[in-house]
Amino acid sequence: MLVLLCFRAGCTAQVSLSNCRISPCFQCTCRFSEFGTDGGPAAKSLKPKFNLFVKQVSAGIGMAVPHIDIKSVIAFTMFLKAFGGLLFIISSSFGALVLLVYLAFITPVVYDFYNYEMESQQFVKLFTMFSQNLALFGALLFFLGMKNSIPRRHSKRRAAKAKTT
Repeated sequence: MLVLLCFRAGCTAQVSLSNCRISPCFQCTCRFSEFGTDGGPAAKSLKPKFNLFVKQVSAGIGMAVPHIDIKSVIAFTMFLKAFGGLLFIISSSFGALVLLVYLAFITPVVYDFYNYEMESQQFVKLFTMFSQNLALFGALLFFLGMKNSIPRRHSKRRAAKAKTT
């Protein structure tokens, strides 16, 4: 099963089905992968970042975080992105909420700029992508705010007038 994990909005990369390579898209961090039994290449690239994030969270809260299989994490994030995106297309507030949860979870894990020195090229790249995801998060919040502030139309049924003779 061919899976697209694109962590950048507006990606126009194309996939070659024979070897899953991305055509020239130099500023994009798109990943095409075979999900397989172990989560595929996406799991291999996300696992170190996810483990570091879990370690930092457990140190921050002072409790051990239970072990979470990376394959489950990849599958869950794919589900959130796909399900939320489909619902958002039909202008559903629930879809926007699902995408908010997705962005809140995946953004600090994938774009871990805080683990690099400020002068490094990797820091700049990750911080830029982190900022873009924060902008998407804000846009979803704006969507939810506007969606809830617009009054809904209710069909007004008029009571049938009694006939007078």
